[in-house]
Amino acid sequence: MSFYKRLLPATLAAAMVGGMYGSASAQKIVDLGYHNKEWSQDYQPFRIAGNLYYVGTYDLAVYLITTPQGHILINTGLADSEPLIRKHVKALGFKFSDIKILLATHAHFDHMGAMAAIKKETGARAMINEKDAGVTEDGGNSDYVFGGKGSTFLPFKADRLLHDHDTIQLGGMTVEMLHHPGHTKGASSFLFDVKDKQHTYRVLVANMPSVLEETNLAGMPGYPDVARDYAYTLNSLKGLQFDLWLSSHASQFGLHEKHKPGAPYNPEAFKDRAGYDKLVADLEQAYLKKLNSK
Repeated sequence: MSFYKRLLPATLAAAMVGGMYGSASAQKIVDLGYHNKEWSQDYQPFRIAGNLYYVGTYDLAVYLITTPQGHILINTGLADSEPLIRKHVKALGFKFSDIKILLATHAHFDHMGAMAAIKKETGARAMINEKDAGVTEDGGNSDYVFGGKGSTFLPFKADRLLHDHDTIQLGGMTVEMLHHPGHTKGASSFLFDVKDKQHTYRVLVANMPSVLEETNLAGMPGYPDVARDYAYTLNSLKGLQFDLWLSSHASQFGLHEKHKPGAPYNPEAFKDRAGYDKLVADLEQAYLKKLNSK
């Protein structure tokens, strides 16, 4: 079976959230009953392209963008990912305390679980899509699918609310946020340029719109326009132009086929427009199948 035939089930499974994580403030975190060992498994950090690095776990992607004025971190994985991220940043020769901005592709605890702790430890400013602000502040309790049971990650308040096409600037870097709703109301992708001695690469960190099993595309009390937003996002993704692409889960963009631990620097491995188009098409087919089954 080809990688891309295996990818869609893995992507949909990876989108499920769950787990139980404590905090110094004794915040009770709810266990939703879904666990994936690859979400916490260590993975050797590496340079993707220019000043962009992978510092996440085996499957939960976390990206470090370095600048002379401090660093940007996109996603934080689970609550138990914090020590790994700190170790990875240090192993690459950077200071964890120099993280100045925190971004997230969407407000599920498998991507935002350690954000409150990292925010507190580093003093970084968290910048969240406005549509995910409420979910962030209650730790996922108002999520349209998994809400109503309590917090699934440690809540925090964003320092800046982002809107579609807003830019985040730090140390000569400009990151554009693209609102790609559906998976959550505030799901977001990010576009930016990185440079090495030979090339400038346009990078897309895509929030791929997998549809959760529990999502009712006919409309849900907390998200009546969910089907329309999924359609918008799928159409938007098709038109994006980039050189390299990445996503929220390593399994979504085939990290382990494109890079082996210890392999030399090779940005070209992450071009793969064909793989991107195939994944978007597969997700659209899954969306249409679910839409038409209602």
